[in-house]
Amino acid sequence: MVEVAVPTRVHITPFLSVSPYLPICRKIVVTKVARKISGVVASSSSTFSTSSGFGYQQKVDDGQVLLPKKTSKKRVFFLDVNPLCYEGSKPSLHSFAHWVSLFFNQVSLSDPVIAVVDGERGSEHRRQLLPSYKAHRWKFLRQFSKGHVGRSHGVITNVLRKCNVPVIKIEGHEADDVIATLVGQVLESGYRVVIASPDKDFKQLLSEDVQLVIPLEELERWSFYTLKHYMAQYNCDPCCDLSLRCIVGDQADGVPGIQHLAPGFGQKTALKLIKKHGSLENLLKTAAVRTVGRQYAQDALTKHADYLRRNYEILSLRRDVDVRLREEWLVKRDTSNDSRTLSNFFKFLEETQKFSHYNVSVSNG
Repeated sequence: MVEVAVPTRVHITPFLSVSPYLPICRKIVVTKVARKISGVVASSSSTFSTSSGFGYQQKVDDGQVLLPKKTSKKRVFFLDVNPLCYEGSKPSLHSFAHWVSLFFNQVSLSDPVIAVVDGERGSEHRRQLLPSYKAHRWKFLRQFSKGHVGRSHGVITNVLRKCNVPVIKIEGHEADDVIATLVGQVLESGYRVVIASPDKDFKQLLSEDVQLVIPLEELERWSFYTLKHYMAQYNCDPCCDLSLRCIVGDQADGVPGIQHLAPGFGQKTALKLIKKHGSLENLLKTAAVRTVGRQYAQDALTKHADYLRRNYEILSLRRDVDVRLREEWLVKRDTSNDSRTLSNFFKFLEETQKFSHYNVSVSNG
């Protein structure tokens, strides 16, 4: 079932309650934050990337991937909502308010934005393969339909809708897979894509017209991440990223690597082998017929091939979700409600927090 929250220009003051224990970020004031980081993010937004993803051909010269020239294609932003609703490991509306206010004021501006949230039972098929997959987030999702957390979903959707952002939720699918599917459709429509998320899974989508923008908590700003940054970090194409993480694991998603099965098989060895063979599947097929590296690596690849293929199935993003891009999602976003909506949202959170503190003090007295 597809659930789409349609944007509206009618202003409605939020009225749903939030958790009494969530701290108020009093230093987060939209106008002040904008001045603080003015120009920092915007100056980074002109960097674009290239790869072979989604059928785009990469340019190679003597084995080196060449970065493309700037393009005039318009951008479409995807906002991965769920990870922004955490402060550390705790669900937090304040974290959502903080990052969304920065996002609207310094990153997306009037570009089209499509927000996507996880659907119920979205991770079920991956958890069947690996129970530890996103276990911390699954614990939160099981509470999402209950109490204050369930009401928070309504607040989040309401805020985004009033800022003229459609909110997409598809039952049985994670937001990551929905975004990956829609990214392909946006590219086919002739646009560039920017995915706003701290999730490393999206690195596998980096391409000539796909880049990421990541929230940096320590700097209190969003930062663009492109092929140029990936190449500088790993010296290989982003198409290798998924294969690499299948070997070294992904701690954030609760996916263990192969190190506990083959001590010494770390990122350095994995990166060297993946760069040489191009993909995990090629590496495993080659290791099945001949030696590809030192004995510990050879033994790990032959003995634990099924383990690594399972990791690949878990970490790879699906691009076949039953969702279709709508033309109205690609129009310039009306930002006229942003300031009032976000200001009211911060006031709402602060007033709710004060009310909760008052109730606690009365009950203790």
